[in-house]
Amino acid sequence: MAVEVVAALIWREGKFLICQRPQNKARGLLWEFVGGKVEAGESKEAALRRECREELGIGLKVGEIYCEVTHTYPDLEVHLTLFSAAIEEGEPQLLEHNDMRWIAPSEIDAFAFCPADEVILERLKRGGQEG
Repeated sequence: MAVEVVAALIWREGKFLICQRPQNKARGLLWEFVGGKVEAGESKEAALRRECREELGIGLKVGEIYCEVTHTYPDLEVHLTLFSAAIEEGEPQLLEHNDMRWIAPSEIDAFAFCPADEVILERLKRGGQEG
């Protein structure tokens, strides 16, 4: 059974936000979209707002689903739902991640991402802009 995971595609001035996983976590130091696991009884949208508050200290406006991906890692299977989102309040802070960057789709290849994100990144490179 796949673990339900949510993430946010947050755009600002033609760039989107990526975060670097902490070194001590699984897939440490790989880059990803901000987000996390959906807890029992929680909607995906509520989970995403909670994770963004916990990890970046921001209030989030959750929009449409941008992409859904199921990926099997050696240690777990994840079903990732990536939402288009916008920051409603606050400025992103590094509360849990090692680093964060705003990057353009043309810069994707310069970063080592979690394998589950590859399908999404290919779509972004093909021009799947803000939606």
